[in-house]
Amino acid sequence: MMYRKLKRKFSIDATQLSVRPHVAWYVRWSIYIPFVLAAIGMAWWAYDSGLEFAGFHRGQTRQELEELHTKVDALTQENALLNSKVAQYEQQIEIDHASNAETAKQLKALNDDNAHLEEDLAFFQNLTEAKGKVGELGIHRLRLDPDSMAGEYRVRFLLVQGGQRAKAFIGTYQLVGTIVENGQRTNVVFPENQADSAQFKLDFKYYQRIEQSLHIPVSAQLESVQVRVFDNSGTREPKVRQSVAPT
Repeated sequence: MMYRKLKRKFSIDATQLSVRPHVAWYVRWSIYIPFVLAAIGMAWWAYDSGLEFAGFHRGQTRQELEELHTKVDALTQENALLNSKVAQYEQQIEIDHASNAETAKQLKALNDDNAHLEEDLAFFQNLTEAKGKVGELGIHRLRLDPDSMAGEYRVRFLLVQGGQRAKAFIGTYQLVGTIVENGQRTNVVFPENQADSAQFKLDFKYYQRIEQSLHIPVSAQLESVQVRVFDNSGTREPKVRQSVAPT
């Protein structure tokens, strides 16, 4: 067994030993690197050539990108300018709408005043033609209208004292509202306190126009309002009274 191993090792069939010269790594890399760079250059050239062959030109594309960036900047500035103008126009439109609404409101108020004046003119013309008793007191053109806010009403009427030689009437008036709240009917007297009594005083010779605001609970419903007029004689019985329902 030992003989066979020695024979195979030193015989002609034994494995041959080759001797090669040692080459340093930097020498090998100095040989490989040019080939690697050349291969990369060929690949890049082939890639660029393929893009140009397909219609893609880097210089032209770069120029087009610059032009697009320029257009985007210009459009952005134009968009900002247009937005500013739109905001100005919207503000101007709002101002115009507000002005038109205010003008329409003033026009309606003037028309209402004109209608009231025409009614007053016709009323006073009829009043001067009529032969009333001296000192006769009457409530005319009594109206009860809802106001702009819930629970608010406005009472309007005209107190007229007939006769050509009537004396000045000095007294007060009172408003008694009948309301229904939670199924119960109650009366509310205005003025509600002494501080507001000055608004309910009367002092006139021929006529006095009255316009008074009333406030009731929002949950209540106003059925009617009665106007009571008292003179300064101290009597608790009203000189004249008249009721009106909301329009």
